[in-house]
Amino acid sequence: MTTMTEASVREFKMPDVGEGLTEAEILKWYVQPGDTVTDGQVVCEVETAKAAVELPIPYDGVVRALHFPEGTTVDVGTPIIAVDVAGGAAPAAPAAQPGTEPARPQPAQPAPARPEEEPKPQGRQPVLVGYGVATSSTRRRPRKGPEAVVPAAAQPEPNGHGAAADRPRPLAKPPVRKLAKDLGVDLAAVVPSGPDGIITREDVHAAATPATAPEPVAQAPAVAPAPAAAATYDGARETRVPVKGVRKATAAAMVGSAFTAPHVTEFVTVDVTRTMKLVEELKQDKEMQGRRVNPLLLIAKALLVAIKRNPEINASWDEANQEIVLKHYVNLGIAAATPRGLIVPNIKDAHDKTLPQLADALSDLVATAREGRTSPAAMQGGTVTITNVGVFGVDTGTPILNPGESAILAVGAIKPQPWVHKGKVKPRQVTTLALSFDHRLVDGELGSKVLADVAAILEQPKRLITWA
Repeated sequence: MTTMTEASVREFKMPDVGEGLTEAEILKWYVQPGDTVTDGQVVCEVETAKAAVELPIPYDGVVRALHFPEGTTVDVGTPIIAVDVAGGAAPAAPAAQPGTEPARPQPAQPAPARPEEEPKPQGRQPVLVGYGVATSSTRRRPRKGPEAVVPAAAQPEPNGHGAAADRPRPLAKPPVRKLAKDLGVDLAAVVPSGPDGIITREDVHAAATPATAPEPVAQAPAVAPAPAAAATYDGARETRVPVKGVRKATAAAMVGSAFTAPHVTEFVTVDVTRTMKLVEELKQDKEMQGRRVNPLLLIAKALLVAIKRNPEINASWDEANQEIVLKHYVNLGIAAATPRGLIVPNIKDAHDKTLPQLADALSDLVATAREGRTSPAAMQGGTVTITNVGVFGVDTGTPILNPGESAILAVGAIKPQPWVHKGKVKPRQVTTLALSFDHRLVDGELGSKVLADVAAILEQPKRLITWA
């Protein structure tokens, strides 16, 4: 029976839920040992470097063990849950567990390699079968072979005993000998440069240089404790938050983008009074009933029209092949602030969507992001991005490009300002736009055209019809 039970256990491995991901953190388990699961049932929620994702189990059975507790980061390809696919054998599993442990010698190895896995709720060693790298615990310390005796035999030479006693006495004047003694230099090891093989003061100084060079290293231990002392902090007044998941990936991506692509940012201040009036009119339109209509929707549409008029802006830089890749589609990224950090999901093929379709896609994207349910696929393949910093009351900013994209548009706060309109100073709804672009593939002329087109559409929204 034991053999049959072990043969019926299936190990579900941590999948690569996104392109090129290497690890994920287990946020929450929805099942426990002994629970019955069915094909497609969600068993846990994990957080990758891009999003929080729910994982479904691919077969029916009874949960035998959870290999990792919540909060553990697990490498892709590592088993995370064991399921007994033989339905009737599961209840006897706890009693059979002690008998099955000797037949599986692997569990003894992972314990040193993954100490964080010890506090298992079940307290069952076999849950760690096959985990960790055991080779690190079996490394042998290097043994001193017979060759180590050779330096010992030669050690007495500086004192004039052993083999050194048979060698001729080095030629050097008394002041040079005293200098060598003061500097701790063995004259027998000094290469003479004087006439007839006489050792000079310069020779002694040259030989002393390597000997005195290690002195700063000897002082290093005295300095080393300083960083350790600086690492302490006041727990009552400071909080340290580990950087992982979405925040870690975002930080790495932004650093890579900032120091890889030469950023250029241009600004324009626009009177968007007519756009704000159009927003109110669209809210009353029958076709837009039930849909969320806001300035961001019209700004997104304006950017799509500007890209259509200037398609070269929708591109990426291929460093390996030294090519500019022109995209004949627009996956419009929308930067969204979430509890787990900033993410940039994108609306696929946004260039083909009507205004109502774009409104639906934008609403779904924002709602999913706020719930923390954005899939990794939704954040891949973006071509151009919009970041709306105006929702925080900020006038504008200098946004950093999303990796692999050529442009990003920052939208500032829309607020009443004095503005010259038809020859008179009047209060108008004004905002500031900032367009950052990769100067390797977008020059100043192209970037200016795109920004000017967006501004012109927002100033005169009827151009959405004439330019689209």
